[in-house]
Amino acid sequence: MITRILNTQTKRISLASFILAVAYLMSALLGILRDRLLAGRFGAGDELDIYYAAFRIPDFVAMVMILGAISAAIIPVFSSYFVRSKEEAWKFASALLNVFLAVLVVVSAILAILAPYFVCLIAPGFSGEKREMTILLTRIMFLSPIILGTSNIISGILQVFHRFLATALAPIMYNLGIIFGIVFFVPRIGLQGLAWGVALGGFMHLLIQLPAFYSSGFRYRKIFDLGHPGVIRVIKLMIPRSFGLAAGQINLIAVTAIASTLVSGSIAVFNLANNLSSIVINFIAVSMSTAIFPALSLAFSKDENQDFLNKFSMVFRQILFLTIPLSAVFFMLRAQIVRLILGVGQFGWLDTRLTAACLGIFSIGLFAQSLVFHISKTFYATHNTKTPALISFASVACNIGLSLLFVWLLSFQNMFFVFLQKLFKLEGIDNIAVIGLSLAFSMTAIFQLKLLLIALYYRIGNFRIKEILESFGKIAAAASIMAASVYFIRQILAGVVDMQTFWGILFQTAGAALAGVVVYSAITLILKSPETRVIKNLIFKQIIRQ
Repeated sequence: MITRILNTQTKRISLASFILAVAYLMSALLGILRDRLLAGRFGAGDELDIYYAAFRIPDFVAMVMILGAISAAIIPVFSSYFVRSKEEAWKFASALLNVFLAVLVVVSAILAILAPYFVCLIAPGFSGEKREMTILLTRIMFLSPIILGTSNIISGILQVFHRFLATALAPIMYNLGIIFGIVFFVPRIGLQGLAWGVALGGFMHLLIQLPAFYSSGFRYRKIFDLGHPGVIRVIKLMIPRSFGLAAGQINLIAVTAIASTLVSGSIAVFNLANNLSSIVINFIAVSMSTAIFPALSLAFSKDENQDFLNKFSMVFRQILFLTIPLSAVFFMLRAQIVRLILGVGQFGWLDTRLTAACLGIFSIGLFAQSLVFHISKTFYATHNTKTPALISFASVACNIGLSLLFVWLLSFQNMFFVFLQKLFKLEGIDNIAVIGLSLAFSMTAIFQLKLLLIALYYRIGNFRIKEILESFGKIAAAASIMAASVYFIRQILAGVVDMQTFWGILFQTAGAALAGVVVYSAITLILKSPETRVIKNLIFKQIIRQ
């Protein structure tokens, strides 16, 4: 029965998007629980700095070597083989798995040996026991790219068969593994239990997909052929995309390196706030873009330009329609969100204030981060992986430059320092440089979006710009009124409930957010925003018809 459920095929874009969105939401909720457990047990201090810093290089390997191959190469190459011959397709799958597994084992082993040098690079501010523990955790976490690499290749092939449910459940299992490590491993073996939890999560990520993978027709073959035409084609196609992903990872490594030189807990504060803001990106942009990607690729291949533009514009406007109001809610209720999710145990009031400020700044660039993901996917659909990669590297340079500038400006009293201190209610805190990293990150996302839009215009011409701008105007107006209503209700409820209790803060947050949703929905209906009808038709009605 479980195998039949995991084997479910999802061919409608709307249903696939819905399944992915629900799975991302469940994974996000588990991510919230994970971060709450981490914050409560360790607080924003040396331990979490070590954990997040140790993540960087293993995560870099997994992202660059595998995810680039999946999005740009594995799906189209496997599809082309499968159309011609199922037997050859599965031989190619075995060859690919064996080659990539061998490469990942060798690369991870070498990098694990060289971990001390990499830790000096990504965390130059660490020394002594803090540095040694980071090295140990990094070495353990190098099990993760090996397991996750194999699992993500399987995910890519399963998407060809429209088995989105199995692939959507994998991140949920990954978070469950990490949570298991926090709850059961850490009390027994200390901080390194976090690293073993990550390895367990990777194994569970793989395990949940195997039934559907074998049911699809896969049978393992001992084929190790570096010269296999399919393997070579995958490598050629993945290189530009991998460079683009490498840019994003270098970005995070640079931020980690700068944060390691700041006050203890800065790496933790940045990552915890970034994790919270990423919920919106994963729930909306990733799910929609992943679901629409095959349809965009097909429309481009058939030279159906109008259909291509219709699908691109539809998803673009839907992302705006959902991310902008959610960004406003996150900004207005940032302190409440952080207190509810992370304000427990060792996570103190100082940690809460800094994390809330970072979350508020991240929310400013959420729409840009979400659209960057969608536009990049659109470029891949047009068989162009080089342009997003080049723009990603330009964005890295921008982010590093802005990060250094803002951190320096926030290291002493000046107008910029005082403005941000008052805006985010950080009076009494002298070390607020970490919020400069969040500000640089958000501004860079907007800069990257602008470059991608310009490049896309030169690539496909007018992509319904007027239509998008009209929708944006209505969305911005509705979101502004919504933000005012959220603030108004928040202030009223603050005088009614006990703000020193969890339930009081929860009631205030839920009441203000609900009021905002009602106001936003009403205004967009009054303004006749087409996205309200599009979302209803594409998701709810078609799901009912299934």
